[in-house]
Amino acid sequence: MTSTLDAPSILAVLRPVQDPELQKSLVDLNMIRDVEVADGAVRFTLVLTTPACPLREFIVEDCEKAVRQLPGVTSVDVAVTAEIPQQKPLPDRQGIGGVKNIVAISSGKGGVGKSTVAVNIAVALAQTGAKVGLLDADIYGPNAPIMLGLADAKVTVRQGETEGSEVLEPAFNHGVKMVSMGFLIDRDQPVVWRGPMLNGVIRQFLYQVQWGDLDYLVVDLPPGTGDAQLTLAQAVPMAGAVIVSTPQTVALSDARRGLRMFQQLQVPVLGLVENMSYFIPPDRPDQRYDIFGSGGGRKNSH
Repeated sequence: MTSTLDAPSILAVLRPVQDPELQKSLVDLNMIRDVEVADGAVRFTLVLTTPACPLREFIVEDCEKAVRQLPGVTSVDVAVTAEIPQQKPLPDRQGIGGVKNIVAISSGKGGVGKSTVAVNIAVALAQTGAKVGLLDADIYGPNAPIMLGLADAKVTVRQGETEGSEVLEPAFNHGVKMVSMGFLIDRDQPVVWRGPMLNGVIRQFLYQVQWGDLDYLVVDLPPGTGDAQLTLAQAVPMAGAVIVSTPQTVALSDARRGLRMFQQLQVPVLGLVENMSYFIPPDRPDQRYDIFGSGGGRKNSH
């Protein structure tokens, strides 16, 4: 019996093809859409989860190979697009218009490289083709502008849509929109505020900044488990949090407290980053020194 060349038969033969990273069927993940068949010519859309997927060509090749197995296929045309998943809204959280996912970068103690990780994650996401913002919520120690090359930048304050309201225009560099307390104060000026004032400025950075459409808003939190973390977790729905630590026992102990805090606040923990794991001397690239110990992050990730 001759098989019919139609959309269901195309989807059936594509079902075994998996996303290499997610290890799930492209069809089950709804990544194969708009299947059309006309006189042996097969057309469909492949919807990736990131615009600059490094495995894009391999996935397209696997799809074409699978479809060409069907008798009667004369050509295969795969249109590739991207659709970044969006964090589901929560009933008791106020989302930010146009922002799909909010990811917090946190640490138990200071000095472990949290801002360095936050900036690198934001730039790396932007390099994949995603639209990215970086909110520096470390109000007392706003160092992210230096790391993003925006030490001398200033944000623009303009009139909002409603009378008497103000909107901040974020700075921009390396494909990342950014707002920070460092843009609003002098370089050496200390921020001597109590909790309510800190909460207010974080909410202003969330809701009164012209973020536009963002796939990801990365939030660089201050160290610890204080007001900033609680304000963020209670204000907006978060896609998840990343905990940064160094291998020392003290740093890992504080990191565990931070991890438990996000779990109690029902925020998914996406992972634990172990920073400053070792040192390689420039004159001896074959040597590696575990100055702060080793393997602490792996032990605490279980």
